Amino acid sequence: MHGVDLRFRQIHLDFHTSEAIGKIGAGFDPEAFAATLARAHVDSVTCFARCHHGWIYFDTEAFPERRHPHLQRNLLAEQIAACHARNIRVPIYITVQWDHYTAAQHPEWRVVTPDGCLEGTPPYEAGFYRRLCVNTPYRDFLKAHTAEVLETLPTDGIFFDIVAPMDCSCRACLTGMQQTGRDPADAAARRVYGVEVINDFVRDMTRFVHSYSPNASIFYNSGHIGTQHRPVVDAYTHFEIESLPSGGWGYLHFPMTARYARTLGRDCLGMTGKFHTSWGDFHSFKNPEALRYECFRMLSLGAKCSIGDQLEPHGRLSQPVYDLIGAVYAEVAQKEPWCRGAKPVAEIALFTPEEFVGVGEDRLPAPLIGATRMLEEGGHQFDVVDSQTDLSRYQVLLLPDNIPVDTALAAKLHAFVAHGGSLIASYESGLTPDGADFALPLLGVTLTDRASYSPDFLVPRGPLGKGLPPTEHVMYLQGLEVAATPGSEVLVEVVAPFFNRTWQHFCSHRHTPSAGNVAYPGIVRRGRAIYFAHPIFTQYHTNAPRWCKTLLLNALELLLPEPLLRHGGPSTLVATLNEQAAANRQILHLLHYIPQRRAQEIDIIEDLIPLYDLPISLRTPRPVRQVACVPQGETLPFSEQAGRIDFTVPVVAGHQMVELQF
Repeated sequence: MHGVDLRFRQIHLDFHTSEAIGKIGAGFDPEAFAATLARAHVDSVTCFARCHHGWIYFDTEAFPERRHPHLQRNLLAEQIAACHARNIRVPIYITVQWDHYTAAQHPEWRVVTPDGCLEGTPPYEAGFYRRLCVNTPYRDFLKAHTAEVLETLPTDGIFFDIVAPMDCSCRACLTGMQQTGRDPADAAARRVYGVEVINDFVRDMTRFVHSYSPNASIFYNSGHIGTQHRPVVDAYTHFEIESLPSGGWGYLHFPMTARYARTLGRDCLGMTGKFHTSWGDFHSFKNPEALRYECFRMLSLGAKCSIGDQLEPHGRLSQPVYDLIGAVYAEVAQKEPWCRGAKPVAEIALFTPEEFVGVGEDRLPAPLIGATRMLEEGGHQFDVVDSQTDLSRYQVLLLPDNIPVDTALAAKLHAFVAHGGSLIASYESGLTPDGADFALPLLGVTLTDRASYSPDFLVPRGPLGKGLPPTEHVMYLQGLEVAATPGSEVLVEVVAPFFNRTWQHFCSHRHTPSAGNVAYPGIVRRGRAIYFAHPIFTQYHTNAPRWCKTLLLNALELLLPEPLLRHGGPSTLVATLNEQAAANRQILHLLHYIPQRRAQEIDIIEDLIPLYDLPISLRTPRPVRQVACVPQGETLPFSEQAGRIDFTVPVVAGHQMVELQF
């Protein structure tokens, strides 16, 4: 299936509107609506056919009982006509698994939990969070509703919302599992079946939509893009990465997710919100510098921009909201020429544990979060990958903490190293799926057992100790006790405490101090592979010991002595490199915004702290003709030697792009 080339400046315009509110759309003025969007430099807006309350917002003949009871006009049709007159694209929003009206009218279509309860919001609590099962006749209604949209409205695309696998024990799912030889009492079997149901649904609906409108864009939103999307990537024309940092996703979700999604061959869109917190936060405003950072970071990672808003019941857009959005999108429009068609330049592949452990309440596995922080803070250029990714374009592969290795993956990793690649693994990464021993002899270790002591200590020395004092550094999380194989080099040893802390013997407030005795290897090197016996990436996510990051960055320096990028800025600087092949240039993005935990629940960005006279060194694939700050057009002096260029960026005021013209 073909993909789409997304527009850069989009709005996702929620309209979940209660039946207890009257005069819906009474204040809507089509010309004012489109003019407000145009003045804010918006080039695409997603508008609603049906919301989570279950109400329809156009003149439906197929389902008149679902038309919002107080809707004053043919709202969606008028929105589309007004926007199309100004060349503003209008994808159409259709809710899927949340629908308050349908859940009340058809409880037999709801997801049933393993204990026999109806999933979701209890009867006497506010909210429409009651999942519907697409394995029931509800799918027939969705098709009929979608068909009416496609037949009666100009359809640029469809945004299907709330589409995720469910652990469902409804009658349809029980029957389906039994017919396919599965035991419904087996939780693992239910999860696998849930994935099959949702994958069948997205494939089916994509065929259905394209039978009416072959060029329509199609996206199914689950609030995340991950390894579960690879098998059905052909059902998507693009990816929209819903990731409101203040809405539960945090500031690390988008870069991790984008670095994976962009490897799947689809154009990507980042989605944040104008809200101070999350969706439905009426009359709130994102701090301007936060909104700038969130949008500019999308550009830096090769994604287009989307900002979430919610239309108020009367149908008028809030002018102060679009003053805020317009100020940011005016800057995005200026930056677009250096972002259009840009592809990331990466030399490190970070393997995601999501393929094996899935996504929990925190959305992404702790080792992936810790590794992303370390690599970004170190200025490294990397993608997030899985076992199906082509590794040939990378120089180093990181396996963080708990990547099991079966026979097929072991062969792939051995081939990667045999062809000149380097490998870093930590803790349980590299073990066979049953955890019995290491599947990768190239790591240079064999498994003895769980570490005898925890916490224990590393004493950095040699190249891995650069920047650290040669004394004990505590490793809080229990590691593995390994033995180095012949021909391997122990780079750093583990030193044991006097004893583990128990009720029988303990010392001071926390853990027992070092007894000074070498216990077992802590970091081992064999050729182009380095193994860490501790879960350093999970540890960095937990409480960010600087020594864990320093050890990892020193290991990378051993394996990658000439990285793509070096900079002289602080660890709060985020630097990414993209290439525009058609324009024969690379674009370096430099971002310096600092999220702070000023509130109990969310991180805040309020102030812009500029950086001055920032030294940059880049490894370049061919001679460079010109270096310039863009879009300002300010050329920079540079020196070129041994395949690297060096220059100084005068100021980074939030976000600065630098063009390297070959």
